[in-house]
Amino acid sequence: MLTVKSIPAFNDNYIWLIHNKDNHCVVVDPGDATPVLETIDKFGFTLDAILITHHHHDHIGGISELKRRFPSTKVVGPVNEPIPGLTQPVEDGDQVDIFGERFMVLSVPGHTLGHVAYVGDEKLFCGDTLFSAGCGRLFEGTPAQMFNSLQKIATLPDETEVFCAHEYTASNLAFALVAEQGNPHLQQYRDKVIRLRANGKSTLPSTLSQEKRINPFLRCDQPSIKRSVADKAYDNSDLETFAALRRWKDKF
Repeated sequence: MLTVKSIPAFNDNYIWLIHNKDNHCVVVDPGDATPVLETIDKFGFTLDAILITHHHHDHIGGISELKRRFPSTKVVGPVNEPIPGLTQPVEDGDQVDIFGERFMVLSVPGHTLGHVAYVGDEKLFCGDTLFSAGCGRLFEGTPAQMFNSLQKIATLPDETEVFCAHEYTASNLAFALVAEQGNPHLQQYRDKVIRLRANGKSTLPSTLSQEKRINPFLRCDQPSIKRSVADKAYDNSDLETFAALRRWKDKF
């Protein structure tokens, strides 16, 4: 199993650093090079590769500076998005080797059209597609695209750890508790998150099994969620339930 460290960046981003026992590392979505280089220097790491999920600046802004420090570093990212310094374009079904562990590339459009995720070693690096208790905004894609992307993620093993790119859990829970008021798992999770954040600790990674219990965007087939959006949805389908839920969250 690979070891993952979280590197906080900006107000609420997480840059994920994956390393092996030989002090080589890979970073995911380095929007800012400074905290990455500080961590690399602190632990004496060598940067082998950068994994990118999508093109937003808070996920790619540090690439150029990291490449200046480590010129041979590979930059892996979605084939159809403008990623600076891209050396290994990937798309759905491709595989990436990370220190002997094989990671599958998943196409997960919705937040952006070319967004990808990386899954392997019982870990999912999903950028801004799935958050704990929430999902990404639809900046470029359609509700159907995001719904299908989340459904694809939901087919992964329940024990999969979810490494998303933002500390949005507390604010997402505020909405989730309104969307599904009678869910006891949500109430228990809220108490845990309050304790973690009060102590300055991260709520991530989550697990897919937990998200299936508490994340309303993964529960659009549940009668409780359908009832919550009944006055906002155009029909009772799971897709329209998702779309109505996302529209509601956008204005929440």
